[in-house]
Amino acid sequence: MSERSVQFNLARYDDLPHLVFWETTKACGLACRHCRASAQLGPAPGELSFEEGGRLLDEIAAMAHPAPIVILTGGDCLRRRDLEDLIDYGRARGVRFALSPSVTDELSRQRLAGLYERGIRAVSISLDGDNPETHDGIRGVPGHFERTLAALDTLNEMGFRVQVNTTVMRKNVEQLPRIAQLLETHDIRTWEVFFLIGVGRGAELDEVTPDVAEDVCHFLVDVTERGMTVRTVEAPFFRRVQAERRSGRVSAESRAAQSAFYQQLRGGLSELTAAPRPATASHSLATGDGRGIIFVGHNGEVYASGFLPVSLGNVRDTSLADIYRHHPELTRLRRGELEAECGRCEDRQLCGGSRARAHARFGRLGAEDPACVRTESARARGRTTLRIISA
Repeated sequence: MSERSVQFNLARYDDLPHLVFWETTKACGLACRHCRASAQLGPAPGELSFEEGGRLLDEIAAMAHPAPIVILTGGDCLRRRDLEDLIDYGRARGVRFALSPSVTDELSRQRLAGLYERGIRAVSISLDGDNPETHDGIRGVPGHFERTLAALDTLNEMGFRVQVNTTVMRKNVEQLPRIAQLLETHDIRTWEVFFLIGVGRGAELDEVTPDVAEDVCHFLVDVTERGMTVRTVEAPFFRRVQAERRSGRVSAESRAAQSAFYQQLRGGLSELTAAPRPATASHSLATGDGRGIIFVGHNGEVYASGFLPVSLGNVRDTSLADIYRHHPELTRLRRGELEAECGRCEDRQLCGGSRARAHARFGRLGAEDPACVRTESARARGRTTLRIISA
């Protein structure tokens, strides 16, 4: 991404977000070990009513053109019984939607056909391992791995644009090349990789170390060179690695010389995937927590992201546009008022660090992102060698 493009996006994101994530319900039939929402079987008290949800969609539709895309999530958004009515209401007002459902009995062909008729085209579902033991262990439901692969095929067959979400943690990081192979086998061309943050039930799991996170980012650049669109969540330093690789400041060979683990990831990709396709153009916008992204909780509470549990207000009392544009915490973040290495970094506009991880580790929104290898907190920990397990 060019400096000019970054500046354009940053200026635009002062006024309105690119994505609004709406946690339509806490209800979900899964028990994922890393769940940000700490989802439950039934709806939580205080969920926005249809009328309140309609007012929220009215506000979003009234934002400057192009209005933000609304990602309907949860819990499991398909557990929201008036979901189709909300989609009809929003579509009539020009709102663009994407869905992030869970793979359960709710994700039936009949339900999907109705959603497709309503204009839904983009759907994302999660795949967190290359085998049933890992994926089912994380998702908490036996047999879920095979059901997820079947769901990918069904969604593709029905004409949806399908994105796979994978949460990276120590438990599955070595499986990334084989997950990439699965995506290729099932004709998935968009991969969104979440870097675990210890919030919700995810606090019980292990984040990868900064050096491993850097290796994963280099691996993901390799994946883009095989024609797949890659996005990251809570790892904006991926954009920095991508820029370094494309400018020639850093090469894959130089990283491989430093890291046996990156060599393993890179070698796995070479062995397991088909011949490279044309590289994708960068689709990674300079977004971040509260910068182009905003999250509305099930009860109307507004957050900079779903992983940053600092309430900024409630849409029952204040318009989403006012919260996004004027809340002092968000305006400080968008001005780049960050601490330590994140505040000094030459790539702070392109990256800016994960504000959610900074808050989880240090209790301050502006603190440096401890997952980035450039930060003092990462250097203080030293290089932690991940045990390499042969495939």
